[in-house]
Amino acid sequence: MNVNLASMIDHTLLKPNTTFEHIEKLCKEAKVYGFASVCVNPCYVPLSVELLKDSNVKVCTVIGFPLGANTTAVKIYEAQNAIQMGADELDYVVNVGYVFDNRFDLVKKEMEEFVTLRSTSSKKLVIKIILETCYLNEEQIIRLCEMARETGLDFVKTSTGFGTGGANIEHIKLMRSIVGTHVGVKASGGIKNYQDSIAMVEAGANRIGTSSGITIVEI
Repeated sequence: MNVNLASMIDHTLLKPNTTFEHIEKLCKEAKVYGFASVCVNPCYVPLSVELLKDSNVKVCTVIGFPLGANTTAVKIYEAQNAIQMGADELDYVVNVGYVFDNRFDLVKKEMEEFVTLRSTSSKKLVIKIILETCYLNEEQIIRLCEMARETGLDFVKTSTGFGTGGANIEHIKLMRSIVGTHVGVKASGGIKNYQDSIAMVEAGANRIGTSSGITIVEI
């Protein structure tokens, strides 16, 4: 498969022991390899924006991470703060508990608030919802993907990388089949090599979230 994998990779570093030095290295690597973005915790957005200002690499950050259990108001405030600091892309975590309680009304309302936030922003934002598919059954994944498509989110994403499992081919195929061609699918969690990345792309992913980006592209 002839694809430019580097341009599809969110070069990710979300570990709790991350330092400024680690972020500087991450951003330098992203520029060298031409990755789509760096994905960092919110406190490192300003540094990443400064380091990447003369490049095409976007700054992505995570919202309500990793549990998704903050109130919607807190998530929206966190998102607004990240935007003010210069973030280009936001990956927010769905409230998995609401899904299990069948409170899809609350899940959809949160989706709609993120879409409203995007529409009122002065910059072009990309909003991705993290489903944490390792906890969900097929019916729940389908329902969330349908709602993401209907409300107008930009991407559905498999995992935080902090759950009990990461991306798998079956979930990527399912997600792509539901969202169609106008919503992105981000495979994230446990993707460590070129073969796995290509398999995810062939299954329907058009973005890869990984901390192993250099290993993947240096084949």
